Amino acid sequence: MSTPAPLPRSAPPPFRDPARPTGERVDDLLARLTPDEKVALLHQYQPPVPRLGLDSFRTGTEALHGVAWLGPATVFPQAIGLATSWSPDLVRAVGAAVGDEVRVFHQKDPAGVGLNVWAPVVNPLRDPRWGRNEEGYAEDPWLTGVIATAYGHGLAGDDPSYLRTAPTLKHFLAYNNETDRCTTSSNLPPRVLHEYELPAFRAPIESGAAVAVMPSYNLVNGRPAHLSPLINDVLRTWTTDDVLVVSDAYAPANLFGLQHYVSDGPTAYAAAVKAGVDSFTQDDTNSAPTIDRLREALDRGLLTWADIDTAVRRVLAIRLRLGEFDPTELDPYRGLEPDLVNCPAHRELAQDAARQAIVLLKHECQVLPLAESIQRIAVIGPLAGAVREDWYAGTLPYQITALDGIVERLGRVGSSAGVDYCEGVDRITLRIADSSSYLTVGPDAVLRADREPGEFDLFDWGGDAFALRSVRNGQHLSVSDDGELVADQPGPNGWEVKQTFRFVQLAGTVLIQHLHSDRYLHVDAEGAISLADQATPLVLDIVVDGAAQAAAVAARADVAIVVAGNHPLVNGRETEDRDSLDLPAAQDRLIRQVHAANARTVLVLSSSYPFAIGWAQQHLPAILWSAHGGQEYGRALADVLFGDHDPAGRLTQTWYDSAADLPDLLDYDIITTDATYLYYRGTPLYPFGHGLSYTTFRYADLQLSAPSIASDGEVRVTFTVTNTGDRPGTEVAQLYTRQQRSRVKQPLGQLRGFRRLSLAPGESAEIELIVAATDLGFWDVTRDRHCVESARHSVMVGRSSTDLRLTTTLDVRGERIPPRTLGLAATSFDEYCGITLSDETTVSLEPQAWLAFHDVQLNSETAVAVTAANRGTGPATIALRLDDPLQGELLGTVHLSSQLRPITTQLAPATGVRTLYAVFSAADVVLESLTV
Repeated sequence: MSTPAPLPRSAPPPFRDPARPTGERVDDLLARLTPDEKVALLHQYQPPVPRLGLDSFRTGTEALHGVAWLGPATVFPQAIGLATSWSPDLVRAVGAAVGDEVRVFHQKDPAGVGLNVWAPVVNPLRDPRWGRNEEGYAEDPWLTGVIATAYGHGLAGDDPSYLRTAPTLKHFLAYNNETDRCTTSSNLPPRVLHEYELPAFRAPIESGAAVAVMPSYNLVNGRPAHLSPLINDVLRTWTTDDVLVVSDAYAPANLFGLQHYVSDGPTAYAAAVKAGVDSFTQDDTNSAPTIDRLREALDRGLLTWADIDTAVRRVLAIRLRLGEFDPTELDPYRGLEPDLVNCPAHRELAQDAARQAIVLLKHECQVLPLAESIQRIAVIGPLAGAVREDWYAGTLPYQITALDGIVERLGRVGSSAGVDYCEGVDRITLRIADSSSYLTVGPDAVLRADREPGEFDLFDWGGDAFALRSVRNGQHLSVSDDGELVADQPGPNGWEVKQTFRFVQLAGTVLIQHLHSDRYLHVDAEGAISLADQATPLVLDIVVDGAAQAAAVAARADVAIVVAGNHPLVNGRETEDRDSLDLPAAQDRLIRQVHAANARTVLVLSSSYPFAIGWAQQHLPAILWSAHGGQEYGRALADVLFGDHDPAGRLTQTWYDSAADLPDLLDYDIITTDATYLYYRGTPLYPFGHGLSYTTFRYADLQLSAPSIASDGEVRVTFTVTNTGDRPGTEVAQLYTRQQRSRVKQPLGQLRGFRRLSLAPGESAEIELIVAATDLGFWDVTRDRHCVESARHSVMVGRSSTDLRLTTTLDVRGERIPPRTLGLAATSFDEYCGITLSDETTVSLEPQAWLAFHDVQLNSETAVAVTAANRGTGPATIALRLDDPLQGELLGTVHLSSQLRPITTQLAPATGVRTLYAVFSAADVVLESLTV
């Protein structure tokens, strides 16, 4: 490869000429790089190229709801909280603020802080047990795309030439489980793939709100997501711009490690590059292993230099759009003031975002809003005096807790009301069984045995995870790097949480197990305490009953506010899913006892995910929920509690009565399992879109601009919303549709539009929303394409997915799906049982598994070629039956070998449009196609 002759000093190289087209500039720079320089650019940490004036560059600054891990920065509500605002304008403003703060940190440390930000997360929130629920936006893919597009546009900026930052969508694809996340395969039938998983990614890419994508750790239909053909064959077709694909951390090594999908590192890296991965996030700052593997892949002929050039070109295109190669004065995002981080405007925006994210789940007996005449308020609960940070949160520059916000609000209006605070947790001692010695914390914070009892506050975070806070020094018990038990941490923290324990009951004693190490607290004969495989039994005595203490405080108050929820780093976080939707048992008991003492109890939930709170819904007069709200949470909460602002949030995922209402966490087929609001047939605790107001609204005058539209047309939907109460209020008017008849199973209702509006008492507003016929289509498995059927659709508007106030109908003049013939891809099934997918084949998981192909036109065919194989140990067949998998008429039987190949099988004659079943006699039978 030759390097162009240097240009005269007076003429900048073409890649530094802003007047030239982007592609031309990238090609010029690419041609100037040496082979070694090119390969080095494919690692997360890209070295400088001094001879060309290129600085170092790194991918991956975390910016999910604020700048993370770089020091104090504005902390906005969690991503799920931003989405519950149902306000794209607000979310875009938050994205812009975060993007500006990233730029400021980058100015301080250009080499250490990259402008490629790893946000937003657009995995639809299919199951509320997912440990990373807080990172997503909604269980609806369209709403996820709307919110992600808003946040991405904020991060990226509005300049036509330059990016504020380069947003990266996470995590492509079908990633909603932490359980064995690197080795499980998400089973996606074609309709689920095209109707549910892909649309959330498409909107931000298609609109230019995101310019990069990160594949997920898991496999999809048996293939690692980092090697998915969907990256190049589908995702990159959504835009003409270059899309940078960055690997997730250490995922490249999983390809030949945990996943055993390929034989070695060079093969894995070559396969990833060919699949579309451009940047390898591996081995932290050490790029040598990545470079060595790519070099070996080139030497072995697994990669060509054309493959390397393709990946490098995408890397350079993003760097160019970030303004790196242009004069400083042309980039509008350079030279920002350092004090922009956590500036007054961003603090105000953080408060507004937290305020708009609060959802009023229940409102009876007029307990809320709190009256100005109130004399005494009890503020209770383990989250009342704290603001909790999740793993991807920034460092809080300050925190306004619920308690702070309420006290400040009362002071601001000159109220004389008293506030009593009670954390509501048990205070305990731990005595060594059959002895008079107790666990205590010494002056050096080390845990030791002593005759003087030490006291600890016990926090129940659910999932058998408890934390112990020493009363002596106010710090949580932890395990140091050298294994010493020491009370020196403010609370559970870090990637590897070392401050949580399990209490195992044993014959009137407890064994304390450290959750991170799985080892037990052990006291030796000399009284030294350590972690060991052998546990020392302890007697737990309650010194102060937290719930009883809280009930006594509540009994003296006019109203009790109980602030409960989760700790974002315990029981439901990255690497850990939840088993249950229940509140921690201690918190549930606290709520019940406080309510027994004071009927005017308001439950405030601050959590990363939904809880099953059926008892509270039945008994308490008022319930509020929000995600963890960031630095301004307490002020925002007080604004809503006292009615200074109407509760404006609406749920973006279903709240269920119990985890028993959910399918298996690892089952991604929402259609077959009746999952999410789209298909769930039960009665939820709170439906998708739910959220109440302090006022009331009337819906009227639903009209369509036309009673029917063509398959490429659209309809204008108008209706009126009136505030019929005596207070100003905020409403989120929602539009849903449902196809009444179809060849396939259709959603019970699907969100098609919404409008957030604020109305004064008696004020009305006309809402206009547009519905396109193409949006009413679905994926037709018989022809492997999107289809708009001729059908009648219900058009419904209202306050949530189940509170629909007005309905009309719309006729769509689409197409009728014709019967299909016996040229069937195995993955084009309509229904299945006991089947999983592996790339373009199906595999039986058990004997008598089956695939159903509806509406097959049979014309007395005499033979069929079945491409299939038996991967099991015993003999196996595939039986072809009509209309029933067990008793249906037998057309023919295919006897299989271990080799995947076409096998010609004679058929009994049959005619008409029938359902064809392929029935597998054993597990591990592979089917690819049936062809005449």
